[in-house]
Amino acid sequence: MKYRKLLYLPLCGMLAISGCIKNTADTMSNYDNNRINMVVADNFNLSSFNAALRRSALDQDLQKGAGPYTVLAPSDIAFGAAGYPNAVNVLTANATIITRIANYHTLDGKYELNKLPFLFNQELRSRGGKMYATHWIKGQDTVLTINGSRVVAKNIPASNGLIQVIDRVLTPYLHNKLGDAVAAEHELTLFTQALISSGMLADINEAGPFTIFAPANNAMIERGYASVQQIKQTDIQQLRDLVSYHIVNDRRFIYDYILSAGSSNASKQAMFNGNTIDIKLVQDPAAPGSFSTISLRGIGNTSDIAVSKRDILTGNGVLHIINGSLRQTQ
Repeated sequence: MKYRKLLYLPLCGMLAISGCIKNTADTMSNYDNNRINMVVADNFNLSSFNAALRRSALDQDLQKGAGPYTVLAPSDIAFGAAGYPNAVNVLTANATIITRIANYHTLDGKYELNKLPFLFNQELRSRGGKMYATHWIKGQDTVLTINGSRVVAKNIPASNGLIQVIDRVLTPYLHNKLGDAVAAEHELTLFTQALISSGMLADINEAGPFTIFAPANNAMIERGYASVQQIKQTDIQQLRDLVSYHIVNDRRFIYDYILSAGSSNASKQAMFNGNTIDIKLVQDPAAPGSFSTISLRGIGNTSDIAVSKRDILTGNGVLHIINGSLRQTQ
């Protein structure tokens, strides 16, 4: 009897191990390595976005969910330009911020962007809010953009959706109204006061959409508006003339101007007050023959004005910050 028990115990152990091996094999056979999060993880150029999915726990949704989903995956270079040099920086960043970024780059549904109509800024909705897709032809190229960022690799397939690789990290918008976005920028306190004192704050907080090229504080000071108090004491019509020449009655990302410019690489933009400004494309020093941004010149300016901060999306338009003020007279 004693020997039978000794033989029985190893046999039970072997059966248990056999069962474990079978369960593990079944689990592995049911594990889908082609889910969106796994395809992202397997792409060495998307390590920072993979870190963002992990940091936000969105990778679990993309693994378990049937979908379909579409993710707009910024490249590692894009994350570096946004202040996250590598995946470790993403994993150790503020979890709330990274979660908002990850959600804003995730859409429920399968979006083959190249099948969109040839139009500017078609509204889409991600888990983080509204965004705008453009499908356009520029020269010999068919170009796709999201919020003014280029799609550099499209329709990468996964078993539960698609991956679109983009060249910038999209910033989820915080403000429904342009006026709130302007007021939130610490370098726009003088232009904010000009909006308020001119009575035009209510105009840009209407339905829109609008685009504002807002002069930074140093540009306002150079224009002669040295303080908030001085602006409060300035003639209202003078301020309206100033402010209205910095507003476009449309939604315009910087790359929209690059796509719509003709062979001269220049165009004109009508402003809120009916006058125009000149737009000139600026070459990308890292990619000869291509363009990365624009410069502006009012009818009274003697030199070009650069864009210092671009494509700040709001619920009713886009904000850009410029390093000079647009003049109607010299």
